[in-house]
Amino acid sequence: DILIRALPVFQERGTDFLTAPISPNPLTAGIGQALVGSVILMIFVAILAIPIGIASAVYLEEYAPDNQATRLINTTVRNLAGVPAVVYGLLGIAVFVVLLADITGGPSIISGGFTLAIVVLPIVVIASAEALRAVPSAIREAGFGVGATKWEVIRSHVIPYALPGILTGTILTIGRAFGETAPLLLVGAVTGFFSVSSSATLVERLQGPYTSLPTIIFSWSRQPRTEFRELTAAAIIVLLVLVLIINAIAIILRNRYARKW
Repeated sequence: DILIRALPVFQERGTDFLTAPISPNPLTAGIGQALVGSVILMIFVAILAIPIGIASAVYLEEYAPDNQATRLINTTVRNLAGVPAVVYGLLGIAVFVVLLADITGGPSIISGGFTLAIVVLPIVVIASAEALRAVPSAIREAGFGVGATKWEVIRSHVIPYALPGILTGTILTIGRAFGETAPLLLVGAVTGFFSVSSSATLVERLQGPYTSLPTIIFSWSRQPRTEFRELTAAAIIVLLVLVLIINAIAIILRNRYARKW
C-alpha cells in the first residue's frame, strides 16, 4: 500500500524528491535536508558509540575481574539496552541541550548526535561482548602458549575472530539509530520548514537547527493535505531502502570475515 502511494511521487519527481529541500509546498518539498541530517547524525553515532562500545566490551570480557562490581555493570548495561529511546531523549534535554548548551548550541545536531550515541551504546556493548564471549578459549591459550602478552592475544587473535559478530551488531545498531524519532524530537529536531545560511561555518551548522528522515516522516504524516500523504509514503520507502542497505552491508561483512576465519 505504501509503495503504491509512493510511486506517483517517484514517477513525477524522480531524484528531485531526494535532493529538494523541505518546503511547505508539497509540489516542491523534498527530503534533501533530512537525508543530510540523518547522515551527520549517523557519523556522530559511528564516531562515539562504536569505539566506546567495543572498548567497553573488551574491558568487561577480557580484563575486568569476575566480581560483584563487574556483574552489576553487565546487568546495568543490559537493563539500559531495554530503556525506551524517549527516556534517553529526556536525558539529552537535561545534559546536552541545557547543561552543555555552550558547547552543543542547545537544541542542535550535536545534541541529537550525542543523544543517539547514548541510545545505541548499550546495544553495541552487548553485541560486542557476546561476540567476544563466543571466541573459543583454545585461541587465547594458544596465544599465551607461544609467549604473547594478553593485549597481543586480544588484538591479533580474539578481536579478529570476533570481528564478524562485532561488525554485524554495530552496523545493525546504526540501522536502528537511523530510524529513531522520539529522542530527536525532544532534543530539538525541526519538524517544519527551515533554512540554513550558506555563509554559516561548519560549527555554526552543527550548532544550528536540523532535521532527519524519520522526523520528516512524522511531520508529514500529521499534515491535513492529501498531497503530503504521498510524500510521506515516498519518504517511508526511502527509509526502508536505506535500512535494508545497512542490513545487507552487515550480512556481507559478516560472511566475508566468517569465511576468512
